[in-house]
Amino acid sequence: METVSSESTVREVTRESAPAPPKVLGTRRGTGDPATRGRTTIADGVVEKIAGLAARDVVGVHAMGSGLSRTAGAVRDRAPGSARTGAGVRAEVGEVQTALDLEIVVDYGVSITELARAVRENVISAVERMTGLEVVEVNIAVTDVKLPDDEDEGAEQPRLQ
Repeated sequence: METVSSESTVREVTRESAPAPPKVLGTRRGTGDPATRGRTTIADGVVEKIAGLAARDVVGVHAMGSGLSRTAGAVRDRAPGSARTGAGVRAEVGEVQTALDLEIVVDYGVSITELARAVRENVISAVERMTGLEVVEVNIAVTDVKLPDDEDEGAEQPRLQ
């Protein structure tokens, strides 16, 4: 062991062990949960997209939205880069909770009560898992029934037959 001295500091240096890292005074790491060190906000549109995609995943949901909103959406869909994943969904998002209103078109022959239950379960699960928000309600309005012989609104008809 040797002693190193200077005018202001005296310290002993041991050749056998590595020196301790220097302490930087005035710098302190925060304590506690990192999640409490800031604020995360989630836009209504984000929750609407998540809910819309989750509702469409349920077998028996033909489309989202009312007839008028689907017609307006068909026009918007022709514009490049447009996506209607939130069509037929309205969300009210608070700091820790959200409430959703969905408009759906069901396939003919499907039990609407069972379909609504499945849509609620899927939407609540997806929104709570992805956002951490508590879903307090999911209101579902069935705006139409897709009949087997109905033509799809989005399908273009050939000009010649």
